[in-house]
Amino acid sequence: MSLKIEHTVLDRFLRYVKIDTQSDPESKTIPSTEKQKNLSKLLVKELKAIGILDAKLNKYGYVIGTIPSNSAKEVPVICFCSHVDTSPDCSGENVKPIVHHNYNGGDIVLPDDPTQVLRPKDHPHLADQIGNDIITASGTTLLGADNKAGLAEIMDAANFLMSHPEVKHGEIKILFTPDEEIGRGVDKLDVKKLGAKFGYTIDGEKAGSIEDETFSADGVLITIHGVSAHPGFAKGKMESAIKIASEIVAALPKNGLSPESTEGKEGFLHPVVMEGMVEKATVKFIVRDFTDEKLAEHEEVLRKTMNKVLKNYPNCTAEFKVTEQYRNMKKVLDLHPEVTNHALEAIRRAGLLPERSSIRGGTDGSRLSFMGLPCPNIFAGEHAFHSKLEWVSVQDMEAAVRTIVHLAMIWEEKG
Repeated sequence: MSLKIEHTVLDRFLRYVKIDTQSDPESKTIPSTEKQKNLSKLLVKELKAIGILDAKLNKYGYVIGTIPSNSAKEVPVICFCSHVDTSPDCSGENVKPIVHHNYNGGDIVLPDDPTQVLRPKDHPHLADQIGNDIITASGTTLLGADNKAGLAEIMDAANFLMSHPEVKHGEIKILFTPDEEIGRGVDKLDVKKLGAKFGYTIDGEKAGSIEDETFSADGVLITIHGVSAHPGFAKGKMESAIKIASEIVAALPKNGLSPESTEGKEGFLHPVVMEGMVEKATVKFIVRDFTDEKLAEHEEVLRKTMNKVLKNYPNCTAEFKVTEQYRNMKKVLDLHPEVTNHALEAIRRAGLLPERSSIRGGTDGSRLSFMGLPCPNIFAGEHAFHSKLEWVSVQDMEAAVRTIVHLAMIWEEKG
């Protein structure tokens, strides 16, 4: 079936990115920033405007709504999910989106900071965009395509499905989450109450891509208890926890097992925060790999490194605490191959060549899959996320909308 969609995705996207929704990893509130709800409230209003009357925002910042089934078949309930927050890594305040029409393949200089230049040699996916319309920010902020492109695409697809009853589909749940960027996106989600059997996050990069595998992830906290003494009388007494922590980090492999030296299916250890004084210091690490076995191996490397350094400080002690963060969703998705297969077919029907890949990271879908909602990640067209050079093309967003609609139709056909 050929889809004739009068797209609203561009207008929605330009509206959404102007709302600051940056999350805050240091906050203890849920959601982590109240300003995320400014966009969430708008989304509820827009969902109701297109006829999704049960749309609501709950106290934890989740937007949930239902597109009712219009099929006589028994069709599994599916869910489309994106997140409202943007990364804390780069300012999301006062975003000024710019549409660069009919891209000619050259450099794009961002006007508010001419040192920010989007160059094809640094961003090879631009080669696929000749003649398309590229959206960037103005040079002083991120754009927010991660994940407001996904929001706009789901909203455009919902608008089409609600206004075209001749397009058959089962019941569809729409879910917009807060705090995905800080790893808390589904902390307070009641998956059973949501009522979907399968889901899709719309939060990927290149048009046509689908990711059904993620890192497995742990956090490690090393706490070092040093020996403090007056620095004027410290000889033979002081054992500085700060220096010990620094030695541990410095002793880690430099030509591998780090983010800056790995790619593809290679995992890593990565120190992200180091704090302390002479008497006590802490180092927080993230540990990543695609298998739980490799994850445990990396943690053992870190433990042995810590113990080796501590041998030189006989009066010090240390604690090594591992916290599970998320696991590779492929374990769950392999039990339900139809979820990914239907998405691959939807991408084909949208006129694209499907590209199955792995994420060197995680999504809400990583955790949702283990919470009972198998949930691969479909492209949204986002590129250079978490940076001032973030970009997306209008045509890729429209392709994502077509993919979502075709996916809804395929589930109904197979019902």
